[in-house]
Amino acid sequence: MNQESISHEHIIMIVTAIIVGTLARIFSLKEDFRQYPSYPNGYLIHIVTGFISAALGAVAIPALLTKNFVAVTFLAIAIQQFRDVRKAEKESLTDLENTEYVFRGNAYIDGIAKSFESRNYFSLVVAFVTALTIQIVNSKSDWINILVGFIVGLIIFYILKRFSKGKTIGDIAEVEQGQIEVRDSELYVNDLFVSNLIGSDYASQLFNNEGLAVIITPHEYQFSLTLNNLGQRQAALFEAVRAVGVKRYHFTRKDFETGKVILAIVPLMHDIDRIIEAVKKTPLLESVKKTEAVMDTNLFGKK
Repeated sequence: MNQESISHEHIIMIVTAIIVGTLARIFSLKEDFRQYPSYPNGYLIHIVTGFISAALGAVAIPALLTKNFVAVTFLAIAIQQFRDVRKAEKESLTDLENTEYVFRGNAYIDGIAKSFESRNYFSLVVAFVTALTIQIVNSKSDWINILVGFIVGLIIFYILKRFSKGKTIGDIAEVEQGQIEVRDSELYVNDLFVSNLIGSDYASQLFNNEGLAVIITPHEYQFSLTLNNLGQRQAALFEAVRAVGVKRYHFTRKDFETGKVILAIVPLMHDIDRIIEAVKKTPLLESVKKTEAVMDTNLFGKK
């Protein structure tokens, strides 16, 4: 019986590329203060999809070399599968909205889902470049091929991660503690009006005794376009509340004259430093970011 088997060189190429591509997904999958994804099921799902992505990228070069063009069409199928991963992630987070202290908001959920989809491409691209490198080097020593492919794959991963790294609120604004004051049924932070919903004596006492507030001041006025966006403010409030919990009340307010954004909550954990850090590390949502070219136009008063 005449069967065509995979050559030793191709096995080395595929296995090395899959390992490097999967490692790229693992390195990009880190648990931070946002506690997402959760352990262990969240990790398992994303590592498995990363492995599949790496496998698809790894077999592309051997498939082309053996003129098995049908196998290459799986790359197109993979792209559709990654989009389904984004859709599933989005639906999952949306379903969980009612269980959270504060809603993430549609804009934040969309950003998270896109991030997880794009990181699957990390695995695919890194594995593909690793396999291509091994094929180009084509040394008689398997260890040289593996080492060079591994190094080039990690370099590509570093470049992709740097390219895709987004900014946070801390990059465009100053976040500091605000001074809470309750006047009758109105809440003020640093003499800026926040809400008139503090109607009961209990609520007033709660904010005076346990309330915490932060003020987000943009470094430049044009950055207020991003900070004033409802989705961005909701994301910042979510991260602040996720960091310390919330006992009863939470408010956000924007000041159009100064561009400042105010967050005020009655937290479970009375830790202003943790709130400030959480707000600073809140990512800027892709749906509200502005390009430098737009920022430099005289639409914003620049000369």
